[in-house]
This record gives sequence, structure tokens and C-alpha cells, in this order.
Amino acid sequence: MTISEKVAYLKGLADGLDLEKEASKEGKLIAKIIDVLEDVGFAVEDLEVEVEALTDGMESMAEDLSDMEMVVFDEDDEDDDEGCCGSCSTLDDDDFFQIACPSCGADIVIDESVLDIGEVTCPNCGDKFSLDLTDEPLDEDEDKPEE
Repeated sequence: MTISEKVAYLKGLADGLDLEKEASKEGKLIAKIIDVLEDVGFAVEDLEVEVEALTDGMESMAEDLSDMEMVVFDEDDEDDDEGCCGSCSTLDDDDFFQIACPSCGADIVIDESVLDIGEVTCPNCGDKFSLDLTDEPLDEDEDKPEE
């Protein structure tokens, strides 16, 4: 039984009691309460219709998103387990570099942004050291034996 049906039943009961709506204060009160209940019932039914429409729309969008995820992310789902916290397969990328800490010898993985800064803090021992990235060409005279 819906709210509107229940309110209609109450309205019928009030009519069956043959309350004098105009003459008695109680009759006026009951009639106004039933009118308010009827308005609330209609408002609730309207909200239920809107919620159902929104639910259908959300389900449709979820299906569309699922289809889009299949197109975009279906490439290499097997590689998801091996990221930064896995076997560090990111070392193969050109953006990451592996260096050894001069203090403790631990291998440290850094990216290009750290290279730009020029200073690294070892996560193992906590020592800071600078990166010397200058590629000075060798003098040709040093490689030649003296005659």
C-alpha cells in the first residue's frame, strides 16, 4: 500500500465518522492534517520517481564507464602487480636511474627531478650527497702516448 493509498484510506475514515468539519474545532484539525498528509504523499511519490530516474541514469553511466575502462586500461592488466612497490620494473624507463650511495653502498632509484636538484638523501643511511653530472670530455693529449 502506497502513502497516497494510506492517506486516501484515512480520508475515507474521516468522512465516515461524519465529523462536522465546519462546526467543530476537532473536525477542522483532522481535515487539515489529512490535507497535509495528502500533500506529503504526493511529494514522496514525486521524489520516488525522480530517484528511480537518477538510479537508471547512474547505472547507464556506470556501464559506459566500464566500457571505457575496458578500452583504455585493457592493454597490460598483468603489469599492474609490478609497479613501484613490486619488482621495480620502472627501472627500464628512461626517467628513472639507479645509483649507489657512496656512504653505505645501497642502491637508490631516482628520477629526473632529483637529477635537476643535484642532491640526494640516502633512504638507507640518511647521508646527503651531491650528484656530479658533468660529462667533461677527455683531453686528446692525455690519451696519446708521448713520443
